Amino acid sequence: MRSYLSFETPVADIDARVDELRAMAEKGDSEALNEEITRLEAKSAKTLAEIYASLTPWQKTQVARVQGRPHFNDYVKGLIEDFTPLAGDRKFAEDAAIVGGIGRFRGSPICLIGHEKGDDTASRLKHNFGMARPEGYRKAARLMELADRFDLPVVSLVDTAGAWPGVDAEERGQAEAIARATDVTLALGTPNVAVVVGEGGSGGALAIAACNKVLMLEHSIYTVASPEAAASILWRDSSRAQDAATSMKITAQDLLKFGIIDGIVPEPVGGAHRDPQEAITEVGRAVGAALDQLGNMSREALREARATKFLAMGRKA
Repeated sequence: MRSYLSFETPVADIDARVDELRAMAEKGDSEALNEEITRLEAKSAKTLAEIYASLTPWQKTQVARVQGRPHFNDYVKGLIEDFTPLAGDRKFAEDAAIVGGIGRFRGSPICLIGHEKGDDTASRLKHNFGMARPEGYRKAARLMELADRFDLPVVSLVDTAGAWPGVDAEERGQAEAIARATDVTLALGTPNVAVVVGEGGSGGALAIAACNKVLMLEHSIYTVASPEAAASILWRDSSRAQDAATSMKITAQDLLKFGIIDGIVPEPVGGAHRDPQEAITEVGRAVGAALDQLGNMSREALREARATKFLAMGRKA
């Protein structure tokens, strides 16, 4: 059964009518019914395109979080050959919120790292909804250093509401682990590309996204804090998340304008969850193009370009 977001009600109404007519058409062939179904299907597609052409920041937040949107494991299956996951931080434990390993992208070896939220209750609990603890970021740093040693490009897929805020994470040095991962990301002598495929929340996202090229899917979000958290901080009222989302400039379109990201990856009409395979293919194209642009740069040039890029953010021309 199809599900719809709250702002997709006009499309849901049309699709419900189409389903009714199809049920009637199955009982007997009717040319008039088939013509009406065709007309309504076209109207549904047009209405969906019109809605998604003018989404508000809060609506984009809902799309970025919607069930069915492709996650890390989906991108691995769709883009990577011979993927070998590497586990553990060699200090405390394995953290399934961040998954990483070595594989082949378009025939060439790369290191792939990313957040995994899970697809059902069991997997979401296993992956802690994509919110990593310190050992997740230490694992990410370990894998990036491994990639640097063997001159492998690093691709990061970002999809987290933020780092895990629990007492256990703070006891084990969450802030230091995030800072360390960010430092390793910035210091790499190999090309690195990050793609925000859903939510990019706070330092939990930046820890693996301080890359030469930072891309965002069209309806993803990239934030200093979740809209709900920002509303709680600013107004002590999490119900004002919609206001916070609008004020924070969290969409790909706004962030490209400000120079925070380097490009926007188009999504299928109606969001990546409506055609996951097309979304995965578009991400593959964008990552491939970004790696091609960076491929001829020296190690020092890559570091310098990365540092210049981030130091320039927020400065007036």
